[in-house]
Amino acid sequence: MKTLNLIEAAQFLKMHPEEVRRRAKSGIIPGAKLGKRWAFIEDDLAEHIRSLYACTRQALQVGHKEINLCHSLNAVKRGGFDSPHQAVSALDALLQQKTKPRRRNSMTS
Repeated sequence: MKTLNLIEAAQFLKMHPEEVRRRAKSGIIPGAKLGKRWAFIEDDLAEHIRSLYACTRQALQVGHKEINLCHSLNAVKRGGFDSPHQAVSALDALLQQKTKPRRRNSMTS
C-alpha cells in the first residue's frame, strides 16, 4: 500500500493540486488530512477512477459473463413521492397553520 501526498495524488489523477484538495475536502476523492498535509492511498485513488467508468465499459469483460456493475441501474426505490408536486402539496398541508373559526360579534346593534 503506497501513500501519496497532494502533489503526487494530483499527478496520479492528472489534475491540478488545488482541485484535488478541494474534492478531497468535500469527500469526492478519498483522502485524509493528517495534521497540515493531505494523504492519499494509491489503491483508493485507482478505485475512485474505476468508479467513474461508464457502466457500458464495466459490463464489457472479455471471457467473463456480463455483470451489470452500474449501481444507479440496480437501485431500488424505497418509499417517497412519485411527483415533486405531490411532495410540495403534502408539505404545504403539514405546514399549514390551523386556524379557529372566526368569532362572531355577540352584540347586536
